[in-house]
Amino acid sequence: MSQPPSSRRRWFLYAAVAVVFAGAVWFFAVQSAPPKPSGFGSFRSRDRNQAVPIRAEAARKADLAVYLRAIGTVVPLNTVVVRSRVDGQLIKVHFSEGQEVKAGQLLAEIDDEPYRLRLAQMEGAYLQSQSQVRTAKADLERFKQLNAQTLVTLQQLEAQQALVAEREGLLAVEKARVDDARRQLDYTRIEAPIAGRLGLRQVDAGNMVRAGDSGGLVTITQTRPITVNFTVPEVELQKVIAPLRAGEALHVEAWDRSERTQLATGSLRTVDNQIDLATGTLRLKAEFPNTDEKLFPNQFVNVRLRVQTLRDAVVIPSVGVQFGSRGNYVYIVGPENKAAVRDVVLGPSEGQVQAITQGLAPGDLVVLEGLDRLREGRVVQVLADEPAKAPAKTGDRGGKSGKKKEGK
Repeated sequence: MSQPPSSRRRWFLYAAVAVVFAGAVWFFAVQSAPPKPSGFGSFRSRDRNQAVPIRAEAARKADLAVYLRAIGTVVPLNTVVVRSRVDGQLIKVHFSEGQEVKAGQLLAEIDDEPYRLRLAQMEGAYLQSQSQVRTAKADLERFKQLNAQTLVTLQQLEAQQALVAEREGLLAVEKARVDDARRQLDYTRIEAPIAGRLGLRQVDAGNMVRAGDSGGLVTITQTRPITVNFTVPEVELQKVIAPLRAGEALHVEAWDRSERTQLATGSLRTVDNQIDLATGTLRLKAEFPNTDEKLFPNQFVNVRLRVQTLRDAVVIPSVGVQFGSRGNYVYIVGPENKAAVRDVVLGPSEGQVQAITQGLAPGDLVVLEGLDRLREGRVVQVLADEPAKAPAKTGDRGGKSGKKKEGK
């Protein structure tokens, strides 16, 4: 059955629209495709031959101090809580809070009247005993003369000798009581047992104090000199013990929390006699003169213990050292300003300085920035220190991004 003319015209119109749409899609696709640049391989070749701007520094010889770092706590050499040794009323206070005192300096006084009266009583009893001893000794001399004339018996003479010994014993007891009373009287004057700086006063004048008071009157802390306690790992033990046993004085530095300001310098005083099994560390104590009192008791500080000084070591900035599958290496500027890879053996480091034990000689020019574009044999251009940031304008990110690259 044939289709009517209207249906044939409709299908013809649909086919024409489809052909026009397909042609339009093809046309716009061809026009929007980017043209392939000519000479692309030659452009890459020119970029490869272009000199890479870098910043470099020559390896040099220097004395490098090797430090162990730790966190320490400032601890006074001596801390004393000043307490009364007798009971009584506190009548005078002779110190100010925060004052620096010397050993033996008068700090406070307790009412001494009861102790003076007791001393007078003990001295009176002592004088009485002295008189009794003198009388007994005089009688003993007469008994000896009478016994020689057989006027008294030997038994009477021995009895008198025993009486003299008894009186002398009582005299010794009274003498001890007098000394104790005098000591108690002296204790009414409270003096500083050590030199140091006073804390806050705990008791005001007029209060009753007792020998058993736990708080005491005031605390004295010795701040000059002062010590710092810190720990080092067990694996670093020989670095400390060996020079210490050899009689060397190990230099110690105390820095603030941010490690920007050095507070004091001192020396290692002693080490503990055993390793802490729980932490695997050894406790050490360093002593500081602390004449300016920058170290404060119970303060946390960063400690640097110098355990070794490398003489005439070959050193470079740490940023120049690269790490890869081949090990540790650096880029140097070789003949004809071409980059070369040198395998190196690292020694100790301190801050931003790295010691090199093998692989470099003094004077070798080590690349520090521009490492991400370097390869073995690449031509380089060494920039001065002032325009060191110039490579960043051409897309070079300097040595930081090339830290993990490995030379071929």
